[in-house]
Amino acid sequence: MPVAVTAAGLTEDPHPVLRALREEAPVAWAQELGGWLVLTRELCLRVMRDPATFTVDDPRFSTARVVGPSMLSLDGPEHDRHRAPFARRFRLDAVREQLGPVIDAETHRLVDAVAQAGEMDLRRALAGPLAAAVMRAALGLRGEVADVLRWYEAIVAAVDADAPGREVDPAGAAAFAELAGAIGPDLGAAGELTRAQTVSNAAVLLFGGIETTEGMIANAVWHLLPDPQALAAVRADPALLPGVIEESLRLEPAAARVDRYATADVELGGARIADGDLVMASISAANRDPAAFPDPDRFDPARPDARRHLTFAAGPHVCLGMHLARMEAHTALAVLLERLPGLRLDPDRPAAPRGLVFRKPPALWVRWDA
Repeated sequence: MPVAVTAAGLTEDPHPVLRALREEAPVAWAQELGGWLVLTRELCLRVMRDPATFTVDDPRFSTARVVGPSMLSLDGPEHDRHRAPFARRFRLDAVREQLGPVIDAETHRLVDAVAQAGEMDLRRALAGPLAAAVMRAALGLRGEVADVLRWYEAIVAAVDADAPGREVDPAGAAAFAELAGAIGPDLGAAGELTRAQTVSNAAVLLFGGIETTEGMIANAVWHLLPDPQALAAVRADPALLPGVIEESLRLEPAAARVDRYATADVELGGARIADGDLVMASISAANRDPAAFPDPDRFDPARPDARRHLTFAAGPHVCLGMHLARMEAHTALAVLLERLPGLRLDPDRPAAPRGLVFRKPPALWVRWDA
């Protein structure tokens, strides 16, 4: 019997569907999604590392319609030109020196605000505001954290609602204009980019830096707290936290897939892909590929090769902010475990990651002994 692939099913729990598809073939046509799902780690790497054959530079890429061309929607030399000025800011040494203190101070400030309450929605009270505050500092944005979150949410909503032939959502356009006004004159790295190009790239960095980092933190807490053995081990030895974070990234990537468009007729994993077809590298499937990860559905913080996951993508579009995101997640979990005794998921408000592309719990309520 053919495996039923629906947007609703992939939104709620994609893993059984992706596993069943992969057992039939490494590349599968998904009619409801209008494209090909790539289901093994090896082939996802091939797609992401070959921008000449599988490109992001296509008019159907909705982000470019909302914010303009950027490193997210360009390939080749133009992609490199847009990315280079920002890459310097997100090197590991720069992140540690310039943003490490910001992350630490902001995490403690947010925990201070809720410590006596005994409960919170971790997404709204900590993960989202932390990610927004850090991106505000990373990009040197004028305005309050609440403004940054508002711009981000409006731009994301405009991208989600975009379709060919439809006018860009006015609220998204207004938020983009406000963001442009909040960007300082030095962000474009001394004229290497035009002002418009600088703003476009800042918008996609803002989106990536908030959406996926918020999800990364929430998903890691969701994996760790219900596992008594892992939780006890980390409490006894905080040096084990990186393994928790990497294994959570593997099991539930905050961005479940990356989209590309074929530039020519091509064969991939036995599938005959036509010029122009949408090709979706399923990060969720690649990260649970049994050929790469034994017992792939098990949460194992001691897994020695968890960092081979593809959650930060690969190739020219590998995540620019991966060092920053890891640092935020590590700091957030360390501070939560240190300062909130008895931290646990709220049994009366169960949660699980959901989302077709971006996956995280809609809310993640936790309790502790205040």
